[in-house]
Amino acid sequence: MSVLPPSRPLFSIWTAIALCAVAWPAAWGQAQGPTPAAGAPAAPLGTPAGPPGAREFVLGPDKFSVLARDSGPVNYYRTIGAPPQAFIRGVYKPGLETVTLFAEVPEELRRGVRLVRWRWRALVLPREGDECAGGNRSDSAANVYLTWKRGLRWYSLKFVWSTQAQVGATCAGKRNPFVAQDSVVLRSGGPIGVWRDEEIDPQRLFREHFEGGDPTAELPDLAGIGIMSDGDQTNSASAADYSEFVLFK
Repeated sequence: MSVLPPSRPLFSIWTAIALCAVAWPAAWGQAQGPTPAAGAPAAPLGTPAGPPGAREFVLGPDKFSVLARDSGPVNYYRTIGAPPQAFIRGVYKPGLETVTLFAEVPEELRRGVRLVRWRWRALVLPREGDECAGGNRSDSAANVYLTWKRGLRWYSLKFVWSTQAQVGATCAGKRNPFVAQDSVVLRSGGPIGVWRDEEIDPQRLFREHFEGGDPTAELPDLAGIGIMSDGDQTNSASAADYSEFVLFK
């Protein structure tokens, strides 16, 4: 964890903004139009259908729990609203250890998932956060992980909503006998408080990042989806909402 000099206050204006994100969820919700739960994601008009013939599987907030091996003792996430408008809010405050939530996919989704969609919105961007700069700047308001497992090796693509990193950049790669991971910047900067929709092809992206683009390469089992908001490296507040994880097979 990066620690700032003692002369700097622990709770900055960024922390105050994060607390406002918790206290005033309805303010952002009104920007999206009226919904059953304050701040809940309104269903977008004209949402495209999934792949032809595909079945739809939803991972709701109740499917996510703390990934103990990669998390500190204080869970700073909570579920807001009721299904189907429920969403997860993460509010990281300086001094906390980072916590990751993870949803394991059911056995029938281990193979053959063709499309993954979700919605998210950044509420507070960590100060000068830049996943690709690394070091004491490697924090992001929102991160979504897609993970696979083959034998003893874990594969992970980390999709990032950054403060300053360039959209489209791939960075923070890691390769060893037990872990293969890349970070992909999907969003950077504002506007904050606005829901954004994402859609990825997990099979194509896995082959691009871990199999040299070989279109015939066999994929390992899909293990699950993780989410994380963090600010431990920049010692600043960070907050985001996550909703509507849908897998198509």
